[in-house]
Amino acid sequence: MIEWLVSTNHKRIGILYMVTSLSFFALAGFLADVIRLQLSRPQLNLIGPHSFNQAFTLHGTAMIFLFIAPFGFGLANYLIPIHVGAPDMAFPRLNAFSYWLFLLGGLTVFSGALTAGGAASAGWTAYAPLSDVQVAAGSGQDLWIIGLAMTSISGILTAINFLVTPIVYRAPGMSMWRMPVFVWDMIATAIMVLMAFPSLTVVLFMLLLDRHAGAKFFVIQGGGDPILYQHLFWFFGHPEVYVMILPMFGVVTEVVGVFSRKPVFGYTGLVLSAFGIAGLSMGVWAHHMFTTGAVDDPFFSAMSFAIAVPTGIKFFNWIGTMWRGAISYETAMLFVIGFMLNFLIGGITGIYVASPPIDFHAEDSYFLISHFHYTLGGGSMFAIFAALYFWFPKIWGRKLDERMGRAHFVLMFLGFNLTFFPMLFLGFMGMPRRIYTYPALPGWGELNLLSSCGALLITLGTALFVWNLIVSSRKREALPDDPWGGGYTLEWATSSPPPEFNFDFLPPIRSKRPAFDLHYPQYAKDSPE
Repeated sequence: MIEWLVSTNHKRIGILYMVTSLSFFALAGFLADVIRLQLSRPQLNLIGPHSFNQAFTLHGTAMIFLFIAPFGFGLANYLIPIHVGAPDMAFPRLNAFSYWLFLLGGLTVFSGALTAGGAASAGWTAYAPLSDVQVAAGSGQDLWIIGLAMTSISGILTAINFLVTPIVYRAPGMSMWRMPVFVWDMIATAIMVLMAFPSLTVVLFMLLLDRHAGAKFFVIQGGGDPILYQHLFWFFGHPEVYVMILPMFGVVTEVVGVFSRKPVFGYTGLVLSAFGIAGLSMGVWAHHMFTTGAVDDPFFSAMSFAIAVPTGIKFFNWIGTMWRGAISYETAMLFVIGFMLNFLIGGITGIYVASPPIDFHAEDSYFLISHFHYTLGGGSMFAIFAALYFWFPKIWGRKLDERMGRAHFVLMFLGFNLTFFPMLFLGFMGMPRRIYTYPALPGWGELNLLSSCGALLITLGTALFVWNLIVSSRKREALPDDPWGGGYTLEWATSSPPPEFNFDFLPPIRSKRPAFDLHYPQYAKDSPE
């Protein structure tokens, strides 16, 4: 146990990240069930408005700041050195410090629930003046601010490692244009983190100074401006969407290639589109602020439309990879297909709200809740489960049970769409978000009940996944280096699980698919890069 607490090995730190983020996912899921139970019927009062505000604040905070992005960081911690043939991260001690700062930050956020005034209740965005000391009194909101500042700093330090390691510590033969697409996506993610996360750290400290030092950055009566908070928060917040999704794009690319039994189609396009997304993500923050009247709506609308183009390139390349491939429908591939279907709905609904006239009507309605859950839940969460099923044999040396995995996918896919598709119609009907109860208007009760039943299916699917983890972890089986029989990247050329420094011997790297070249030398050929 002690070796896990003091370890600087990237694989152990990656596992710690993933286990911790999944624990926060369980907490967030419990809070989501509480929210959906409260909203299952009109005029229910199972929990009061203050408790409801705490529940959805912590739910959103955990899912966005403590689960999806940190899981991607954990997976990248495990894979990046192996993918480029390095023994560890460039800065192992900094890597370990980043994890413990993330864990402490997450615990600090949730520790507010133990205070007399309860946890933070100003929403996961904590807009000023809703988060000032007069409205959001109590230490719970302060702990939320301090905890998120720590996780933000942790992300910045982690990004330094993700940027330096593949650039400086690549193995002989691993040119930049032979690196896996996942590594390229993490480089783009690291650049976004370094550009955007300082904005979050700064605005959180400004808010803390407003609350306790009379700074009045966001107080109109003191010469401040609440809109400044929105600018600083969303300058972080929209790149953060792609910080959550770009690592999962890399996951999808790796899984699709292996289970389509084909090299990835359009490697260059997949790489360049990642940097197109990263660049454009820095110019779309104000589409969250169309209704404020304080931003240039046509410019930010055009930028929001433009960012759909590099995302579409990735979709076409994944479809091109699957086209005429010998597709094998293992659980990881099923979750990738579910990711594509759900994320497509999220992307299309995002095009709607990128248009200011439509956004004026959809703003603060359940349409937006459906949109961003299809993007991050139907997108990132499904890709996370694909990654778990795909790389679990490499990390743990045992395969997850495929029959339970397929049942898990069915429950998650049906439950997710049953939960969030009705919310599109609730948004059309005018149901506002962030209300703890609602009147018995036509259709509202029935659609909310469907959503709550869907949340139950998601919970059952997650419970089945946990049982699968427990059962499969106890198996006694010796897995080959490449249990899927067609892996391209270097992790499939080392043992399952890998040795301490990743490789007992490093295979020659002459193309983008060194593991495939090692296992199938009759098909190996040198790449011109």
